[in-house]
Amino acid sequence: MTHAATVHSLWTTAAAAPDKIPSPHVEYGQLSPTLIVLGAAIVGVLVEAFIPRRQRYVAQLFVSVVALAAAFAAVIGLAAGGYGTSKARVAAMGAIAVDGPALFLQGTILLVALVAVFTFAERRLDPVVHGNRVDSFAAQAAAVPGGDAEKAAVKAGFTTTEVFPLVLFAVGGMLVFPSANDLLTLFVALEVFSLPLYILCALARRQRTLSQEAAVKYFLLGAFSSAFLLFGIALLYGYAGTVSYSGIADVVDGQVRNVTPALAGTMGNDALLLIGGAMVLMGLLFKIGAVPFHMWTPDVYQGAPTPVTGFMAAATKVAAFGALLRLLYVVLPGLRWDWRPVMWGVAIVTMLGGAIVAVTQTDVKRLLAYSSIAHAGFILAGVIATTPDGISSVLFYLAAYSFVTLGAFAVVTLVRDAGGEATHLSKWAGLGRRSPLVAAVFAVFLLAFAGIPLTSGFAGKFAVFKAAADGGAGPLVVIGVISSAIAAFFYIRVIVLMFFSEPRTDGPSVAVPSPLTSSAIAIGVAVTLVLGVAPQYFLDLASQAGVFVR
Repeated sequence: MTHAATVHSLWTTAAAAPDKIPSPHVEYGQLSPTLIVLGAAIVGVLVEAFIPRRQRYVAQLFVSVVALAAAFAAVIGLAAGGYGTSKARVAAMGAIAVDGPALFLQGTILLVALVAVFTFAERRLDPVVHGNRVDSFAAQAAAVPGGDAEKAAVKAGFTTTEVFPLVLFAVGGMLVFPSANDLLTLFVALEVFSLPLYILCALARRQRTLSQEAAVKYFLLGAFSSAFLLFGIALLYGYAGTVSYSGIADVVDGQVRNVTPALAGTMGNDALLLIGGAMVLMGLLFKIGAVPFHMWTPDVYQGAPTPVTGFMAAATKVAAFGALLRLLYVVLPGLRWDWRPVMWGVAIVTMLGGAIVAVTQTDVKRLLAYSSIAHAGFILAGVIATTPDGISSVLFYLAAYSFVTLGAFAVVTLVRDAGGEATHLSKWAGLGRRSPLVAAVFAVFLLAFAGIPLTSGFAGKFAVFKAAADGGAGPLVVIGVISSAIAAFFYIRVIVLMFFSEPRTDGPSVAVPSPLTSSAIAIGVAVTLVLGVAPQYFLDLASQAGVFVR
């Protein structure tokens, strides 16, 4: 039968049965968190179009905060309705999973985004320019840095309020990413949250060329990683004849009911499966910032506006680890013996590489970037455990880590000199004498990063390492403890620098923030201490949420 005849016969059968076209079946209630956020993002775009410039900032802030709070309420509602445990299911015709890990990570992402929006909206840190309060974002992003258009925009008091809808679009993508249940949804979600982040990275008000350079680096490397991911998706589809997670898992385990001749031809071809799986992993590890794929992290974190860096460091990690867990535990559990050694290697290199290189850093933002790479290694240890405890410890660590990171970057926005933020470490000398409260808060975050008891970092590390040890990855835990010790050295070095050095005469001053940034930092400290002192409730919550729907 020729190709044309095949197509023709399809057309005739379709014409003969006009009422048989299946209508898509979408469970709007179960997808409500994502839909609320994306709907609000579209409202934000309309606000930019129709509301006069003076009122946009208030309107956008209101829309963003209400949307994120409503979406979080929707997540809580779904969890209370049992969708995290007994009623876990696959929604939207198999595209999205609604289960414990998805809801837990979505709730974390929404809370992180809500706190991050507060730091985005901060307008009291920079001195008033031409009678206008300004934020961390460029007056007119399209203007050439230092050119006439930029000067005119600053003088007119323009602000980039588009950052709020951009953040909402990014959050929408991040909500879908850990709950995606087929590879195409995964890829679309990856693009939806990456593209707004590329733009946000380029919008710094001070040091605009550095910021644009960071965005271009992120964009080019991100495009590469997306290409790898897409190539991997193509190979996995070629191997299994389906992009749905459960379908691929069935083919890997050899539990397929009806084997078509085409599938029989590709099922035995493990090269497709192994190379495809490796490429998809590569795309996810890039987003996580694990070591062979980490080169973008320090440059982007340093160049991006600091509120964006905090949001990116916290939320992207949560989303990417969620997707990685689902891929390894739902799609490729049958390949455990193939991917575990590789992930061992990646985790070891990431822990040691991040900790050792961080010792040499002289810039606060780069130091935090390398520290986030080391933390990615610690979380990977929990991923490798391949036990239910592994999943719940990773969920807990992500929740704890993201608030510490947000708080730390929020503190970095406060320390300023004439050129904007003073991020060079030498300028932080003696900060504890000049403004003890800010230095003390930053010290709390650094101790949490180092994993000192009574902070959330200790509870998270303990949970992850315990899960890894129970899962038979003892040597990994030993290496993790060694790199924690190396990391503790440079965190404590910063604390010593702040409290036990003489303040410099030309040193930076600490700007007094509005209630927005103050509350963001306060939430960070509160979560850090609560999860450190009384982690049990949250660990139980994570372990209840730790079961993936198949």
